[in-house]
Amino acid sequence: MSTFRIIMIVLCAAWVSPVYAAKPQTDTPDRAGQDVAAGQNVTAGQDVTAGQEQRYKQFVEQMSGVKLVGRFTVLGKEEGPLPKEEYTIKSVTKIPKGDYWLITARIKYGRQDLTLPLLLQVKWAADTPVITLSELAIPGLGTFSSRVVIYNKKYAGTWTHGKVGGHLFGTIEKLDTDTADQASR
Repeated sequence: MSTFRIIMIVLCAAWVSPVYAAKPQTDTPDRAGQDVAAGQNVTAGQDVTAGQEQRYKQFVEQMSGVKLVGRFTVLGKEEGPLPKEEYTIKSVTKIPKGDYWLITARIKYGRQDLTLPLLLQVKWAADTPVITLSELAIPGLGTFSSRVVIYNKKYAGTWTHGKVGGHLFGTIEKLDTDTADQASR
């Protein structure tokens, strides 16, 4: 394993660990300690309805072991073919803190090809998830803001990286088990 990859893993673990360190309250015994989607604790007092539980479960199933394949635009550069983009999502896990999810993704951006655990917010527009990044520093890639709507095996949204931004869109393809295993390496 390269020194760069080890450093990235340590940085990501340090970045995510404070969220896991928070101890759930136990003032609502019927909800405390139960997972919404994947067997993890939910902070007591956080009301999670049956509808939310179902949405969370569907989101985990629909977004784990998938590849987002599409294109993106760069505002101000309207000529020529649209560049391709590709993200492989290994796993999606709801964590106890608010709207946060741990999404382990392989990101190909420019000459970079990294697999990172990303702590991201997922907001809901009724039954539709919106992956939300606001000035998120991604190690090795830079700082990004984005809003990505997930619906019916498709994604679409906006992105910003510094002073550059645009739109992104594409399809969500479920990976077979062997491909998902290779993508995580």
